[in-house]
Amino acid sequence: MAAALVAGTLWAGTPDVRADDGTSAPASAAGLGVDLDTVTIPRLQARMAKGSLTSKALTSAYLRRIDTVDPKVNAVLRTDPTALRQAAASDERHRAGRARGPLDGIPVLLKDNVNTRSLPTTAGSLALAGSPPDADALLVKRLRKAGAVILGKTNLSEWANFRGAKPTSGWSAVGGQTHNPYVLDRNPCGSSAGSGAALAASLAQVAIGTETDGSIVCPAGMNGVVGLKPSLGVVSQDGVVPISAEQDTAGPMARNVVDTALTLAVLSGRDGGHPAGAQALPDAQVRPGSLHGKRIGLWRLPELGPDVDALMTRTAGKLRKAGAEVVEVTPPYQKRLAELEFPALLSEFHRDIDAYLATRKGPRDLAALIEFNRTHPEEQTCFAGQELFEQALAAPSTDDPAYKAMRAELKDLSRRSIDETMATHRLDAIAAPTNPPAWTTDCKRGDNDVIPSSTPAAVAGYPSLSVPAGSVGELPVGVLLTAGHHQDAELLSLGAAVERRLQAWRAPRYLPTIGTGSAR
Repeated sequence: MAAALVAGTLWAGTPDVRADDGTSAPASAAGLGVDLDTVTIPRLQARMAKGSLTSKALTSAYLRRIDTVDPKVNAVLRTDPTALRQAAASDERHRAGRARGPLDGIPVLLKDNVNTRSLPTTAGSLALAGSPPDADALLVKRLRKAGAVILGKTNLSEWANFRGAKPTSGWSAVGGQTHNPYVLDRNPCGSSAGSGAALAASLAQVAIGTETDGSIVCPAGMNGVVGLKPSLGVVSQDGVVPISAEQDTAGPMARNVVDTALTLAVLSGRDGGHPAGAQALPDAQVRPGSLHGKRIGLWRLPELGPDVDALMTRTAGKLRKAGAEVVEVTPPYQKRLAELEFPALLSEFHRDIDAYLATRKGPRDLAALIEFNRTHPEEQTCFAGQELFEQALAAPSTDDPAYKAMRAELKDLSRRSIDETMATHRLDAIAAPTNPPAWTTDCKRGDNDVIPSSTPAAVAGYPSLSVPAGSVGELPVGVLLTAGHHQDAELLSLGAAVERRLQAWRAPRYLPTIGTGSAR
């Protein structure tokens, strides 16, 4: 409810946020009367309420785009054969005046590590490519209850990029390689690669990603869309293939902040001992679109290259012109966080993947999964390694005192890195580059993705939001906004104001290449 309130107060009129540079044709759909690239959920619902648009027509338009555009991008693994029936049911509710809310009739793509009872859920692995799960993930139940149309499943980095030491983002044995829609030989980044690329190509209105560290926000930044990693516990972990219960969260991705906020309002809620989404998103009247008086800390990260640094300088200048105060900051403890995070995740992965595999047909634990990969050559067509699986199998138990001390230190230092920085400089948020320009996809080399901006919020369980900031040549770069504990609503409000000021979104051109080598 609070996320919907934030969306409503910020986006009355829902302005166009794309940069009209004349380089991209809009994703118009014949007879639909909307530009799929730029239309927002409030505008779609207004049309549905008037009877000038149906969910069935909207869903059909997205299915046609998947048929015609996705062969270039390879972001969608499969569509749901019941999608048009779901849409027709939504149309009946709209006609009867019983629409269930902003997502009723809105097509949504799910990352293929989110359980769906009617579709395979594979985490990109052939080991799970048999029978679908017995039940929907809780977040899927919430989407269905809200009337959303489950359009299909997106490709991902196999096992959420937690298998090989040098993985290639966007590749899975089930789905092959997803491409960046802006330049097709460039990488889409992170494990939610298919969700980010699908949104950039306007293959759905919203998509669901998941993140342990960077896997929502980096695909959002690198594909020029919006992605929110919510505070830990705002979205249920139930029915999502895990890496670590201490950091994992699903979250909404969209082409604008208002759709992101409205989707979060549906995804959030109570789940056992987790905090309620309503508590995490406090009701507060938000002044729409104002950056005046906001204090934002700029964390430059020059290791991402001079072009990205220059873009952050321009971004800071635009925010200052809008009345924000921008001060340069460097959050502390980053070296120690980098030392501790990976060993902790190894122990947690072994615990959590064993628990998940016990609920599915196929390998019943991590040891059996390792053996499956050894005996199935199809799992080795891009990269053969499963070093992270093997290290996790040998990692200390989560009952080990050394592990417990490591996770406690991680939680303390990550929260202090954000809290102390924000308190010292009296900040509303920390801003940093989300990503470098996309590197060339190369199975032999693997990823080139050491991107530290996502780590503090990911480890702390705090929210972070990537909003398009601009491009380096043809390649999008996002600005990552990080806020304090359970400040999701405030972050969405600020993100919408930043989005409106920057107006950096532009449609992809599906260029085959722009040169060779890494973009760094």
